[in-house]
Amino acid sequence: MAEGMRLRARDAEDLAVVSALLQDAIIPIGDLAFLPQEGLFILMASRFLWEGVPEDGGPSPDDGEERSYRILCAVRFHNVRGVRRRGLDLARRDQFLSLLSVEAAGDGVVLLHLSGGADIRLEGEAIECRLEDRGQPWPVTLRPDHGL
Repeated sequence: MAEGMRLRARDAEDLAVVSALLQDAIIPIGDLAFLPQEGLFILMASRFLWEGVPEDGGPSPDDGEERSYRILCAVRFHNVRGVRRRGLDLARRDQFLSLLSVEAAGDGVVLLHLSGGADIRLEGEAIECRLEDRGQPWPVTLRPDHGL
């Protein structure tokens, strides 16, 4: 993979693309940070490459192949004034979260929906999200499955 994904989301339509890319990302709870003075909420995730990584022009996972990959991904939300959480114990630094979706909930609110019914609510004005893959993807044996 020559260059990883780099995106900026400024509205609900853009955020829907980010949400699709981050679906089933794994986030160590210790890799969440809110920097109130900078208006930043930051997370590092192990993102499942839904778009696939065909090697040498070969088939991707969407072509029916079993090859699946993850990549380290930095996600920054700018212009955040406050963060609320539900169903999440930040003291459990060894806990891993599974991100299900990212939603623009209107009125300067972005919701991060996590497995187990947990949520993170970001509040601000004109919240902008930036996603940037880091490093190289690595193969994984398990592909997320929602039983659909």
